[in-house]
Amino acid sequence: MTAYSAITPAPIAPPPSAERDAARTGLTLGVGAYLTWGFLPVYMKALGSVPAPEILAHRILWSLALITIVVAAMRRWQPVVALLKAPKVLGVLAITATLIAVNWLIYIWAVNSDHVLETSLGYFINPLVNVAMGVLILRERLRRVQAGAVGLAAVGVAVLAIAQGGIPWIALVLAFSFATYGLLRKMAPVDPLTGLLGETALLAPISLGFLLWIGAAGAGSFGQTGHIDLLLIVSGLVTAAPLLMFAAAGKRLPYATIGLLQFIAPTIQFLLAVLVYGEPLTDAHLITFTCIWTGLIAFAIDTWRASRIPLSVAPVQG
Repeated sequence: MTAYSAITPAPIAPPPSAERDAARTGLTLGVGAYLTWGFLPVYMKALGSVPAPEILAHRILWSLALITIVVAAMRRWQPVVALLKAPKVLGVLAITATLIAVNWLIYIWAVNSDHVLETSLGYFINPLVNVAMGVLILRERLRRVQAGAVGLAAVGVAVLAIAQGGIPWIALVLAFSFATYGLLRKMAPVDPLTGLLGETALLAPISLGFLLWIGAAGAGSFGQTGHIDLLLIVSGLVTAAPLLMFAAAGKRLPYATIGLLQFIAPTIQFLLAVLVYGEPLTDAHLITFTCIWTGLIAFAIDTWRASRIPLSVAPVQG
């Protein structure tokens, strides 16, 4: 008699070609997202004549308009309705909306005040802040290499603080605000698209009120020139597109790969700051970036190795 296990068909696994296609698509989307974020200073510089709060308000409103169109096109209203019935989740999104608004405002102001180098430093520090928060808040265990990477980043920031006679607050605000934002969004039971819709919707009344106020006072930039108007409208696409690409890439790529891709954006920003915008690169900057780059390389290698360790090494029971 033939054993049952011998005639039971094995589970159908996705064909290797489908997995490769998914990985290729994910990599394309991930690189696209980080390239967009990397070259974002070029876009912000083009809006240099517009005050940072006004750019932020337009960014929020045009993002909300674009995301609403996407949700309608995908017919994804059910998660939105569920969100409206979850006051606790809305409360979390109110906090994350505030954090991302602060992050965007500081970033816009820093770029247009010739502090692109500090913005790149902030986003280099961000992954290591994520690790530290995972340990302190989520009680995750820190591997030895990870601890060393966080320590090196701390040394680098200390060196820059001593050399400048004050803490590099732009970099630290960007790193900690985005890390806290990411942590809370990770814990909130809401998908990226619905969450971003909720955040921009919560920020929209304040943004609209601000724009109406400065418009009534004759201080608004919108409507003055077609060039600036177009750039402000495009802010919705510039904001939402990389976030949606990143979310889609995250579903197709391993965490370790995403971790490596996130170094693309601050690297581009660093090169723009030094080679294009001529921001001064001091010895203190070099020491700081060397410490952080060393820590990030060690962190990336450690994460990659950990991702290759099988989840279970227990012998298969016959």
